[in-house]
Amino acid sequence: MKPSAEPPVGEDNANWSVRILGGALAATLTLGAVAEAADLYRYVGFNWFTEQRLLGMLGVALALAFIVFPRDRGVRRISVPWYDWIAVALAIGSCAWVAYDYERIFENLHLRQQDAVISAILIVILVAEGLRRTSGKVLFYFMLFFIAFGLLGHFVPGQFEGRNVDFDRMFIYIALDSNGLVGLPMVVSTTIVIAFVFFGNLLEKSGGTYFFTDISVALMGRYRGGASKIAITASSLFGSVSGSAVSNVVSTGVVTIPLMRKSGYPAHVAGAIEAVASTGGQLMPPIMGAAAFLMAEFLQIPYKSVVVAAIIPALLYYAALFIQADLYAARHNISRVEEDLIPKRWPVIKAGWFYMIPFAILIYALFELNFQPDTSALLGAIAVVTVGLIVGYQGKRMSVKDALASFSSTGIAVVQIVMIGAMAGIIIGVLNITGLGFALTQALIQIAAGNLFLLLLMAAFISIILGMGMPTLGVYLLLATLVAPSLVEVGIAPLAAHLFALYFGMLSMITPPVAIAAFAAATVAKSDPMKTGFAAVAFGWSAYLVPFLFVLAPELLFEGNPFLIVTTLTTGLLGIWLVCAGFMGYLLHSIPHLPRIISIVAGLALLLPSSAFAGAYWTDIIGLVIAVLLTAFEYTRRKSTAI
Repeated sequence: MKPSAEPPVGEDNANWSVRILGGALAATLTLGAVAEAADLYRYVGFNWFTEQRLLGMLGVALALAFIVFPRDRGVRRISVPWYDWIAVALAIGSCAWVAYDYERIFENLHLRQQDAVISAILIVILVAEGLRRTSGKVLFYFMLFFIAFGLLGHFVPGQFEGRNVDFDRMFIYIALDSNGLVGLPMVVSTTIVIAFVFFGNLLEKSGGTYFFTDISVALMGRYRGGASKIAITASSLFGSVSGSAVSNVVSTGVVTIPLMRKSGYPAHVAGAIEAVASTGGQLMPPIMGAAAFLMAEFLQIPYKSVVVAAIIPALLYYAALFIQADLYAARHNISRVEEDLIPKRWPVIKAGWFYMIPFAILIYALFELNFQPDTSALLGAIAVVTVGLIVGYQGKRMSVKDALASFSSTGIAVVQIVMIGAMAGIIIGVLNITGLGFALTQALIQIAAGNLFLLLLMAAFISIILGMGMPTLGVYLLLATLVAPSLVEVGIAPLAAHLFALYFGMLSMITPPVAIAAFAAATVAKSDPMKTGFAAVAFGWSAYLVPFLFVLAPELLFEGNPFLIVTTLTTGLLGIWLVCAGFMGYLLHSIPHLPRIISIVAGLALLLPSSAFAGAYWTDIIGLVIAVLLTAFEYTRRKSTAI
């Protein structure tokens, strides 16, 4: 959950305002979330509205954005210009004033008092600029579009005509009401997200990421194409916690991509495998880049339900990637990693098994004790610090300075997410007050004309477009608001609809033309970005198909008859293998074009769940028969060729 490029807090060439004040504000932002996770506010007697805490956190995040992030993106921040000091004062002043007097302001929202209106307008303007600085112009213009619609939507003809909302009423509603900026997205952004970023930062500083990479090398390095399997294993382990596909690529890819290239994988293929593996980390239970927690809040269902539902789709995703990388290695004679680069398994496990303790505590707190996600993450963070300070990895321990530095590095890393959370709240507010949310849902349904497949295809395309360039939480916040409701409206189960939107939102990370995870991997691999992007699409093919299947068949979300769940998973894995074999041209050995086509057809037939429609079980039977015949034929042909 880090922005794609972190600002230069703590650099020697930045003056005190950037280094010291920026670091202090960043640490304050993290401490605010830690205090909420530990329930310290209640212990010290602060019985305030949730909105008051959110506005306080927003004020700190906005001030941090104007101190640390320069006006022009890509420019190194050395000092804070006078106009940013004014923005800092306005951000802290407006948020502090509304937070301090929120009870009076909230009770009189309908009166649209002048101080409330001015503060609301200032907060929205400052959020827009903070969003532009941290996330770029695309989301900035996206937010401006919705604000403009809120003011002028009643002039739009046809079914998208919005309600005529007064200027002052709209700003008060979107900035100060719990259905707007200070709503669910900000609650999650300033609690769960910060807690898990803090957990991930501590894990990285304690040496945990090195352990996960080493254990992946030790476990997978001795198999054919071992380098790619190392990348897949390491990225899946680290990606779920990191919350950012790009961050995952940069963290693990600097080791795994050169290793794949050295083993014989072309640069663009090495980059593609790493990008797909890192993107899949955001879909991997139990954390899913913190999207699982937000999904549970949106749907008002237990967190466990989201995690269980996501298991089979994630398993199929990584099975497809793993099998395809293996078959690519077989076809191109890519062998194992060189022995001198593979650490011994037992010494690695002995040196780093302690890093499993924080994850065990995290999962136990979430599933057994039913603690809140941020509280569970805090317990995991405490365990990471304990392991890092006392044990460390391979003789290198975390210092107290490293642990304290995680407070400021976490604060910097989450500014972008807080701005996106504020933006999402504002958009939700506009959708509610103008009626645009209902109109968008109805428009999608009407355009699809009752055709479920067409509606899903449109929703997938929109999700990929809206997800471009954003971190996991930002992707999900937008899609849960704009896309998922239309799927629910036509009768798709809410959990399936939200997972569908999340999957295709995350696929924007590897789908050209704005495949930021693939492009980041291309930079590390020194390959052509677009070539790497299209290779990532090929290696990530299953993720473009599986969401359509779990909408049709609840068994893929662990719902329904246990026998059907097992058989659907089994035929799905067999289907994945056959499709990958067809794509790679390698079954038991290299196969020509016609068997490749037959293999793909048989695999797709097996992938289609037997409960998808009446009589769908015949596709499994036909696919299985073709698979057996094809495999037997290729086995016989291989034996005759060998003789």
